[in-house]
Amino acid sequence: MEIRVRSGDTLWHYSQLFFMPIVLIIDSNPGINPNALQVGQMVKIPGFTESSYTIRSGDTFWKIAQSHHLNIDALLLMNQNINPSQLQVDQKIRIPLRVTTLTMDGRDHYDFQKMKNDIEKLLAIYPFMRRREDGKSVDNLPLYDLLVGKTNRKIQINASFHANEWITSPILMKFLNEYLLALTNGQNISGVSALSIYERSQLSALPMVNPDGVSLVLNGPPAGRREEVIRLNLGSTDFSGWKANIRGVDLNKQFPANWEFEKERKPKVPGPRDYPGPSPLSEPETKAMADLAKNESFARLLALHTQGREIYWGYEGFEPPESEVLANDFARLSGYTAIRYIDSYAGYKDWFIQEFRRPGFTIELGLGQNPLPISQYDEIYAHVKPLLVRALI
Repeated sequence: MEIRVRSGDTLWHYSQLFFMPIVLIIDSNPGINPNALQVGQMVKIPGFTESSYTIRSGDTFWKIAQSHHLNIDALLLMNQNINPSQLQVDQKIRIPLRVTTLTMDGRDHYDFQKMKNDIEKLLAIYPFMRRREDGKSVDNLPLYDLLVGKTNRKIQINASFHANEWITSPILMKFLNEYLLALTNGQNISGVSALSIYERSQLSALPMVNPDGVSLVLNGPPAGRREEVIRLNLGSTDFSGWKANIRGVDLNKQFPANWEFEKERKPKVPGPRDYPGPSPLSEPETKAMADLAKNESFARLLALHTQGREIYWGYEGFEPPESEVLANDFARLSGYTAIRYIDSYAGYKDWFIQEFRRPGFTIELGLGQNPLPISQYDEIYAHVKPLLVRALI
């Protein structure tokens, strides 16, 4: 929601008027000097949309404000071109409307376009969230990174490295939506003040690392690649078992952390899963993810996968002592099992731990056979939500 600055207005006044933390208003308006507002300037107020109200006989601004649980100055601010002492029947006025429910619903067919639409809705309501592109996929889809938080202590959480594990994307997006909603409504999330998290950590959420692969699983082959991907899928048009990117490279076996070992024992040609590629970081998606970690100096990293209800937290003894503490906390909060070492290499968390000696985790959500049915969505989210909160504090 946008309002127009009047003479004498301050961001602090808007904060009090709309019961909104001033830090969220400041961060929603990065191009504005908070100490020198200009009359006529447009200011974004996060956590609000607006509705239209039609004046009826006997209405006054005071009555309308009371019935909508608003400060009367909020109405005056929103309707500066209207004389409150000369209201006309059938006249339209603007009413600020606080957002108190989730904006998105990730229970169905969560491909790149659905995610993009949800991101646009969130940006409109929560302009203190920032979106950037960390790279492109093979088919030139952006790898969106959503940033929320005030400090330089950065936590990275990503989803859908593997195409048929696409349920991880709406799980991460729902968590982001709940976090934003809690921030603008002064609430806790899993018992922790959302605002305290915002001021302590910056979340970097990359909800779809493999958008081409996800679209292949959910929508079938793109027109220009139909013959190619069917050939890579051994002649089958059933892509439910496809984990790789659109070129048949498994993105979570692409990182220079014992990649040569995986190369020797995994498939030697592109296909639906497990092929580690011709060389480490050969794919634009993995190169983008490696560059992101190098550039941002994340304090910790979580990669969301399915399935197994397990938390993998070690790699070759490079993990710091903090990793075990966090893994045990994650296990307690989620009901998942924490496992230090597994016979798997060249993954993103493996490389992150090896490269930076900081806590990295692969979280295997849910239980069953990939792709997990969307009917598990609510149960998975209930388990993982407190874990994700703990990751940020």
